Amino acid sequence: MRLLLIEDDEMIGKSIREGLRRESYGVDWVRDGWAAEQSLIATDYDLLILDLGLPRVHGLQVLKNVRQKGKKVPVLIITARDGVEDRVNGLDAGADDYLVKPFSMSELAARVRALLRRSAGQADPVFRNGGVELNPLTREVLCKGKEVTLSQREFAILESLIRHPGTVISRASLEQSVYAWGQEVESNAVEVHISNLRKKLTPKLIKTIRGVGYKLSEQ
Repeated sequence: MRLLLIEDDEMIGKSIREGLRRESYGVDWVRDGWAAEQSLIATDYDLLILDLGLPRVHGLQVLKNVRQKGKKVPVLIITARDGVEDRVNGLDAGADDYLVKPFSMSELAARVRALLRRSAGQADPVFRNGGVELNPLTREVLCKGKEVTLSQREFAILESLIRHPGTVISRASLEQSVYAWGQEVESNAVEVHISNLRKKLTPKLIKTIRGVGYKLSEQ
C-alpha cells in the first residue's frame, strides 16, 4: 500500500515514515502543501496522512482541493490543533479521521489500518481468499491453516492483491505499493516477489494477465 505523508516537521515526519515503512507500507513524504498537490497529480495513493499547518498551501486547502477533484482517497489529519472547531472543519472538509499530536505510533498504525479496511469495504480485520488469510495487524499469513513466512515486500504485494480480489493490478501499481521514492526497484522485482508468493502459498492463487498485470482469484 502506498501512502503520502504531508508533514513539515522533520523529526515527526521522519519518525512516522520509518514507523509506517516497518509496517510494510510504501511511504512518500513531502513537507508543504504545494509539493503534496504535485505528488497527488503524479501518483495514486491508497491513503493520505495530512498535517494542517503547512507552508505554501494550508493543509485544509489541500484537503478541499483533493475532494473537489473527486478523489476518494482516505485522509487522516494529524495536527496539534485539538479544538472542537478545528476537528469539525477538518471532517467537514472531507477528512475521514482526525488524530491530535502527540500520538503513539501504534495508534496511528491502527487508524491507518482501519481506514484502509473501510476503503476496501472490509469490516473484518482479516482478509481471506482461496484458503489464504492475511492479518495486517499481526502481519501473519496463513495458507490452509498453516503459517507462512513472507518478506516485507511479499507481504505488501499480497496485501495489495487480496484487498482487491478479481481486480487486475498493473506491475507499476504494485511497484508503487511496495517501493517509496528513493528506493531502488530492479526491473523484475515484482515478478520475483510474485513467483515467491506462488511457491509459498498456492500456484493458482495469483493469475498473470499478460500485458496488463496480476490479479487474485475471486474465491
